[in-house]
Amino acid sequence: MVYKQVYPTKGNLLNTKKSLELARTGYDLMDRKRNILIKKMMSLIKNAEELQDLIYKTYEEAYKMLGNAVVTLGNIDDIARLIPVENSVNVSFLSVMGVEIPEITLETKEIKNYFGYDQTNSLLDEAYIKFEEVKRYTVMFCEIENAVFYLAHGIKKTQKRANALKSVIIPRFEYIVHYITNALEEKDREEFFRMKVLKKKKLID
Repeated sequence: MVYKQVYPTKGNLLNTKKSLELARTGYDLMDRKRNILIKKMMSLIKNAEELQDLIYKTYEEAYKMLGNAVVTLGNIDDIARLIPVENSVNVSFLSVMGVEIPEITLETKEIKNYFGYDQTNSLLDEAYIKFEEVKRYTVMFCEIENAVFYLAHGIKKTQKRANALKSVIIPRFEYIVHYITNALEEKDREEFFRMKVLKKKKLID
């Protein structure tokens, strides 16, 4: 076996024991990291479910308000074009146990009446405010959804490393320690037997 290529010396035994201890510590850290990431991801998933329900409800209210506004104002395509394109979404990254997850924020702006008062009414204003609310909820949901994706990827990588330590690296070092220990013990027994024979021979001589 490849492990027997390691020369059985006390120095190699000491070094292998140190490597084994480091591997076990590494596994404990990977296992702890995985559990923390899973806990964080499950918390976000719960928040996402609640937020998704809120988005559906708010969208329903917003479209109902918009429908009421259209009934009273007629076609509002020209009015809608007066509202500027949203460009205040910012993305940064936060490290959670070494996993970079995105933070998506929407700059807080004062809600303005871009379409004036002479050709609109309060129903359109209410619809606009409600859609602004939906927009903020959607940004929050996108942040959570992306964070869950990155966390899931981090969990997968961590699990893979933990499995490698547990199933390959740690057993390998344990085998080497066992092999060197047995080889040294056998060497000590041979040396003891040799010394015993020499001592007996001297007594006979």
